[in-house]
Formats: sequence, C-alpha cells, structure tokens
Amino acid sequence: MKELKVDLVIIGGGLGGVACALAASRSGLTVAMTEEYDWIGGQLTSQGVPPDEASWVEQFGITASYRALRDGIRDYYRRNYPLTPTARAWREFNPGAGSVSRLCPEPRVSLAVMEAMLAPYRSSGRLTVLQPFKPVAVDVDGDRVRAVTVAHRDSGQQITLTGRYVVDATETGDLLPLSGTEFVTGFEAQSETGEPTAPSKAQPLNMQAVSYCFAMDHIDGGDYTIDKPNNYEKWRALRPSFWGANQLSWQSPHARTLETVTSAFTPNPDDDPMAVISDQRLTPGDDDLWIYRRIAARRNFVPGTYDSDITLVNWPLLDYCEGPIFGVPEEEARQHLANAADLSRSVLYWMQTEAPRPDGGVGYPGLRLRSDVTGTIDGLAQAPYIRESRRIRAEYTIVEQDLSYAVRGERGAVHYGDSVGVGMYRIDLHPSTGGDNFIDVASCPFEIPLGALLPQRMQNLLPACKNIGTTHITNGCYRLHPIEWNIGEAVGMLAAFCLGKATTPHAVRDDAGLLSEFQTLLTSQGMELRWPDVVGY
Repeated sequence: MKELKVDLVIIGGGLGGVACALAASRSGLTVAMTEEYDWIGGQLTSQGVPPDEASWVEQFGITASYRALRDGIRDYYRRNYPLTPTARAWREFNPGAGSVSRLCPEPRVSLAVMEAMLAPYRSSGRLTVLQPFKPVAVDVDGDRVRAVTVAHRDSGQQITLTGRYVVDATETGDLLPLSGTEFVTGFEAQSETGEPTAPSKAQPLNMQAVSYCFAMDHIDGGDYTIDKPNNYEKWRALRPSFWGANQLSWQSPHARTLETVTSAFTPNPDDDPMAVISDQRLTPGDDDLWIYRRIAARRNFVPGTYDSDITLVNWPLLDYCEGPIFGVPEEEARQHLANAADLSRSVLYWMQTEAPRPDGGVGYPGLRLRSDVTGTIDGLAQAPYIRESRRIRAEYTIVEQDLSYAVRGERGAVHYGDSVGVGMYRIDLHPSTGGDNFIDVASCPFEIPLGALLPQRMQNLLPACKNIGTTHITNGCYRLHPIEWNIGEAVGMLAAFCLGKATTPHAVRDDAGLLSEFQTLLTSQGMELRWPDVVGY
C-alpha cells in the first residue's frame, strides 16, 4: 500500500482518535486511523495511566460509548479473571481499587476492550488501522489539507492518506506545524486571556512535566534491583526550589496547598478493596502511593491468582521538568525524552536501594518492574505520559474564568450555546518546564464548546486530543480521559454530519438550524450536552 483514500483520516490512535474512529465508522464513513505505538488507547494503554474521572462518573457526565468502554472493562474481568464472589458481585467493580479513580484496570484489558469495539468496522473494511505509523508530511492547498504522509516507525515505509476531513488526534498536535495551522504552546499572557492565574508575559516553552510511567509489584524476599541508571547521582541530588525536599524522596508539594507533605508507601497492604475511597472532591488520593494508582488489587481475585498487587507509578517523583518535548529542535526534544526515561528508572532504583522504610531500614529490593504489564522490553510505558500539547488558535478559546469556581461560584461554569459534550475535573497542572509548582484550581462542571474544536482558518482539519482551543490553564482540566474521548467522538460525528449535509464545521456552528440538528444527533447517540444540577464540587 502506497496510498489510501478514505472519507476521514485520523492521525493518532489515543482515546480521542479511537472515539473519533468509532463514531465516524458507525456513522457510515470510511476511516483510516494511524497510531505510532504498538497499542491504541493512548494515556489509558501505551502511557499506562488509569482514567482520571469526575466523581459522578457512575451516574452521568460521560458519553454512552465511554460508558460502554468502562462497562466492557468490568465485563472483561468478570468473563476472564478468577474474581472473588464479593468482587464479582460488586456492581462498580474496581480491579485495582486505586484511590485515583473508581475504575483502575490493567492497560491490556483496556486495550482488549477498545480493540473489540473497533473490530466490526475493521472486519467490514470500513476502518483501516495503521500501526506503528507517524506523520511526516502534510499536503496543504490554502486552508485545506489534501493528504497526510505517514511513515512506519521501524521500516520507514511511507503511505499517503487522502481524506475529505483530517483529524489531528496526536498527543502533541503534530499535524499543526506540518500543515501550517495556527497554534499556541505553553503559557499565554494574562493580557491575552484575562486569566487570573496567567503570567504577565507569554511563556511558550513553559509546559507541564512529562512522565514515563511504569508498573511494578512487590515480592517479599526477592531481589529485583535494576542496574544503576547512568545519571542516578544527578537525579538523587535534584532538589527543585519549590519542592521542599529532594525530588527522589517520599516528600513532595501537596497539589492543592503546596505544603511539603510526606506520602506513605506500604507495598501490599492488607486492605479491603471495597473500602478504598476514590473521590477527587475529597482528596487527590496520593497520600498512599501504593494504593494511589494501583491497577490490580490482589484481594479482588481468588487467593493465589496474584503474588502481589500491581501498582502503576505515576507520581510527582517522575515529573520531568528540565525542558519541553516539542517547540525545540528535534535532537533536544529526543534528549529530554531520554532524560525523562532515565529519571523514571532512577526513581525505581532509589526505591529499591535507598528509600526509607517505616521499620528504619532502607530500600525495597522486592519491587519488581512489570514489563509484561506495559508491553515493553525496558519496563517503562511504551509512550511518555503527556499532559500538554500544541493547541489550535480556535474560533473560541476556553479560559479560566469560564469555569473557575473562584470566579463563577454557585453560578457554575459558562453555558455554551454550541456545547458538544461535558466534562469535570479540577484544573490540575503539574510542575512545569518554566519552574512553576503545581497549579490546582477548583473548577465547576463544564461544557465542551464546538468553537474550541474549530481552527480559525483551516476548513477540514479538526483536533481530537489535547490540541483543542484551551489555554495552558484550562488544558489542565480538559486533558483527562473521558473528556478527550468526548472530544474525539464529537469530531467523528461532526465530520460525518458535514459530509451528509454538504456543509462545513464552521457553518454548523454559525447556523442555528444546523447546530440544533447536530446537537440533537449527538444526544440521540448518548452524548450529554448539559450537566444536571449538581452540588458539592
């Protein structure tokens, strides 16, 4: 294959890309989706991170297809895993009983369910998935994309993809510079956005930290100590000015108070999975690091199934802040990624050899890197966990004062007449390449405006990941798993709607009749456009 022509080209197979492909395929379009890593699913699979979701996720606030994904994950465990009778009867079964989320699964299970959701369309030939491919060139004619050339990650084989609409669902907005689409990076100036938390001057290279996550368990009496990383002494001595301690320690800034706090770390606690509280309204959940993002709680399974819990390490210790991974020369970006991976290995080595234990000793040599869980040879996740992307210059840019609780109070977030979905999470910004500490701003349940999905100039290029029209600040709550899925699903349905009506995305937003018809279509497919009256957020 050297060329493929379809209705819709989707570059990037993360959660937004998968949801977009699913929506477009079920709407009757022919679709080609690419993914540069071995697994589709992005932050839920190749990046390894359990979903960050609103506290009401079991009742409302997500799309029907995202609920099908969540239900499918639970059903997969019930069909294939030896659960205890209590776990099997638990309606809101949480495999890992992690405190970060009401659903903390192993990445391979999430992958299996997403593959199953796409399988009928792949089998029928309506959907083509190309892996591992990444974009290398974009053919543009004025304000329209004509084709995207992608190259195989390993062989270099190139394929040209032509579509009537093209979606950028990459984790860092890779199509934006390749296509000449106007975009912004990093922190905008307060004079541009009016945001209370924004700096006085724009900081385009000031971006949230990236992290290479990994999975591990703990085997009593074992010694699984890895080789000492090359730059271990550097990371061991690292003491960020705002951290209040060395970064390689159990101490870190509290995300909401910024006080230096000490987290607990107790491998394999004898806890009751059903007693774990997963409610972001009450706590970030990271006071006990083992439980925080645990993805397999051994007490959920028949005794002997697991020798140990499995926990996913995505903790402040891993946050790499020394430089951005885009917006700089390619060689520099690659070096930052390599450094981020080295930091993660150093975190593991520190835990195995020097981390203080409650009994007064040091080191947990029984910590075992689970490369089988992440699907890699080196044990780290296939892809870095990316919290921030290039962002389109959009028809409408979502700003802090649209949804900040400090600004909006009990009025709630701004209601958008062109809403295409909903989301909820605190504005959660990790330490940054510009030296910022955590920025954690209470938010109100919010909507996703269609205008934030429309580039100001480009006519047939649409975003479906973290590259929509947010600011550096509001990206901090629009970047989470269910919201990215909602964005991708809305974009897939938008492309199908426009092709069926012989219209354009911008016209849909501008024409009250078309917009109403499109929103009716969204709701008919199980997409919520408004929040019910909710309190206590």
